[in-house]
Amino acid sequence: MKYLLTGGAGFVGSHLSELLLDEGHEVLVLDDLSTGAIENIRHLRENPRYRLTVDTIFNAPLAAELIDQADVVFHLAASVGVFQIVESPVRTIETNIRGTEIVLNNAAKKGKPVLVTSTSEVYGKASKVPFSEEDDCVLGPSSKGRWAYAASKLVDEFLALSYFKEKKLPTIVVRLFNTVGPRQTGRYGMVLPRFVRQALDGGPITVFGDGKQSRCFGFVGDVVRALAALTREPRAYGQVFNVGNDREITIEDLAKLVRDRANPTARIEFVPYDRAYEAGFEDMRRRVPDLSRIRALIGYRPTLGIEQIVDAVVAHERACA
Repeated sequence: MKYLLTGGAGFVGSHLSELLLDEGHEVLVLDDLSTGAIENIRHLRENPRYRLTVDTIFNAPLAAELIDQADVVFHLAASVGVFQIVESPVRTIETNIRGTEIVLNNAAKKGKPVLVTSTSEVYGKASKVPFSEEDDCVLGPSSKGRWAYAASKLVDEFLALSYFKEKKLPTIVVRLFNTVGPRQTGRYGMVLPRFVRQALDGGPITVFGDGKQSRCFGFVGDVVRALAALTREPRAYGQVFNVGNDREITIEDLAKLVRDRANPTARIEFVPYDRAYEAGFEDMRRRVPDLSRIRALIGYRPTLGIEQIVDAVVAHERACA
């Protein structure tokens, strides 16, 4: 099989590429390296079944050519990280919506299956926990740029599901819940690698808000295995799936865990949201997935707990120092 990964030089894309290559497949990657990095995939480039094309997803003729060559498309390219969302809402919206439109339009011409990665952010301020795929999505006002990412990814979902319904294009939508692991960067606001790097650098470990907000962290190895498995299950097409881990931890407790595992002398410092991001920034108190749908279909179960994941990230960051 030949797979195309848009945004394939990013954190998730590099791990998915590894998995597919290990299975003996060919991997085509389209990435403009705006948030992806050569360092993520340097170890893959000597593989004759791996090919990187450095260009933007907005190059529609090139995207069409690569989609034509592929059997399945993983559409991972997107604006990522809260810092980038707050600072560059136009880029966020354009990248997410226009990029997805280009991929789906060209895939539909040849009937190429597409898996579109969305985000747990689409659940917004919904208070019903855990979040199920059929629950309402409750976003804040359009005057709050923080919600631009969630809104644009919801449009992506509507596009993918509409192409399935109207044009019979095999599409899958996955909502990722805080995927973490080695090679993830904290540059764009991702909390775990940021905490680990701060701890190893001597601190302080900066917790935004009061630290009582909670998240569930899924190991990237588990996540990419789920993505690959979904594309091979005919019953998955036309559906939305939560993917991640359903074990909850507060951000304050995560900071303490990182401190204990990486540097017990590091101090933890709390930073108000309006200083970390922007005035009036809104956050979700809890973000917990209901994994029953994906578990029932492909038997998905997380294999690593947060302690093991933190240890893996600490070891990777130490090795890269």
